[in-house]
Amino acid sequence: MDIQRQAKSVSRRHVVRVAFALVVISVAVVITLGLSRLKPALPKVERATILTGVVTRGQMVREVRGTGTLTANDARVVAAAAAGRVERVLVQPGGQVRADTVLIELSNPELEQAAADTQFQLLLAQDEYKNLRVKLESEQMGLEAAVATAQAEYKQAALQADTDQSLLDKGLIPAITAKLSRLKADELATRQTIAERQLNVGTRSAQAQTGAQETRIAQLRALSQLKQQQVGTLRVVAGTPGVIQQLQAEVGQQVTPGTNLARVVEPDNLKAELHIPEGQAKEVAVGQIVSIDTHNGVVAGRVARIDPAVQQGTVTVDVTLGERLPQGVRPDQSVDALIELQRLENVLYVERPAFGQADSETELFKLVDGGAGAARVRVKLGRGSANTVEVLEGLQESDQVILSDTSAWNSLERIRLE
Repeated sequence: MDIQRQAKSVSRRHVVRVAFALVVISVAVVITLGLSRLKPALPKVERATILTGVVTRGQMVREVRGTGTLTANDARVVAAAAAGRVERVLVQPGGQVRADTVLIELSNPELEQAAADTQFQLLLAQDEYKNLRVKLESEQMGLEAAVATAQAEYKQAALQADTDQSLLDKGLIPAITAKLSRLKADELATRQTIAERQLNVGTRSAQAQTGAQETRIAQLRALSQLKQQQVGTLRVVAGTPGVIQQLQAEVGQQVTPGTNLARVVEPDNLKAELHIPEGQAKEVAVGQIVSIDTHNGVVAGRVARIDPAVQQGTVTVDVTLGERLPQGVRPDQSVDALIELQRLENVLYVERPAFGQADSETELFKLVDGGAGAARVRVKLGRGSANTVEVLEGLQESDQVILSDTSAWNSLERIRLE
């Protein structure tokens, strides 16, 4: 009897163990199925690491951004007018100069000697002219004396011929005497005519000789002045008031005519020379308002000229500055600029996202759940500006979107912000 009771006890424990095992297996299966149906937890993103923007309705100013430099409207390149050797450099870049300020002193012994020689030739020619005048005046006086003598002799002979003719008429002298007197008077009349012609020729000859000498003197005077001016250019002056922007001369340097030695600019008369990307320059027009950031203040201006050529993917745009420049602004200083293209009224717009191109469709993360998370939405963008872009579809006024780079979450539809 004791043996049978032990067998029943063993059988009961076996059944309990099997039942427990089945329960454990069932629970495990249920847990596994439940876990398999759970969605993965949303990834966390720190709010401080992202940049957000608010969709706004109102006026949107379309602008084009450009960079460039300030350049002088009036710049004078100072070049060497004559060959020479640099002896002294009297100013340095940045120095204020007047129009007559001497910048550089050159030396050229050959030029200085040529100027001196030409001056001596001029003085010699002037002395020769004086001597010629004296000589010609003497000759003129001789010719005038000959004319006077011829006139006197002719008058005397003519008077004698008239007297003899009167006596002949009265029968007081023979006819031959009257005829001889008339012939002598006619001869002296011819001599007087010749003397007067000689005086005329002498006068014209004197005028021609003095004229030739005067021309030679004028030529030498002009040449001497030219040489003196060339010597004067050995003292290189600024030529205009302003500031020395560049100076390209060293003591001992040999320069030739036309060598650029310095550049003088007026620091208060500057313009902005901007470089606009080729794709954005098509909407830029003369007269548009420009905001120039000099990094020491913002100055307003207007587009004055657009270069028709494209260089290295950019178009050069000149901007006149309508305001007094901030103190410390200098030529060749780099600047940033915004050119106003258009003002759009009553449109939805948002700050330009990292990958939001104008006239395109893109996906942005919009803040949801009171800012606790963000969900991916598809957005259609319209006209763009330097800092903003028009929203056509996908967002509403006051929506907040993530503007910073979200490429790390390309596979996610939602994220959690903390």
